[in-house]
Amino acid sequence: MLVLDLLSVMKVHSNGDIMIIDITRLNNGVTSEIEFNFNYVFTNEELQKADILKTNNFNIKGNITVDSLHDYNIEINIVGIVFLPCSLTLNEVEYPINIKIDQNLDEIMIELDKNYKKGQNTLDIFPIVWENILMEIPMKVISKEKSEIKLSGDGWKLITEEEDQIKVNPELEKLKDLL
Repeated sequence: MLVLDLLSVMKVHSNGDIMIIDITRLNNGVTSEIEFNFNYVFTNEELQKADILKTNNFNIKGNITVDSLHDYNIEINIVGIVFLPCSLTLNEVEYPINIKIDQNLDEIMIELDKNYKKGQNTLDIFPIVWENILMEIPMKVISKEKSEIKLSGDGWKLITEEEDQIKVNPELEKLKDLL
């Protein structure tokens, strides 16, 4: 078994080169498993595309195994925290991420529409990691400080859908009777 501990040799590149795993030893049958463990910091460009304010270091740990039919299985555990804008206040909301992936590599690549050919010497796991993180992010988050939100002010008031449906313009009500 080959263990890659990339924490000590981590070189973060803007294009995510750190997530490229050398699988030559798997292809040649020298080993049946490659383990990896590293921390990754996402770039501002990656975060802006996903409406994420910031992240902490993500720990990405897992292994790639090959079976007797030369099918690759990948197991990844992704742990980190993303900071998302509150839907009401736009304040930062901390949202923990803990993802476990255990799937056949060919199936994952088909789902991601990525080209992967058996026999390649490297495997870029960045698309797998990033896509799974994006799938975990909720559409809307609300901060715990939402009680501080002003619902009315000088000359304005927040109207809910229920209140809006109750108040009907009397002139439009007359038109409704004509139809």
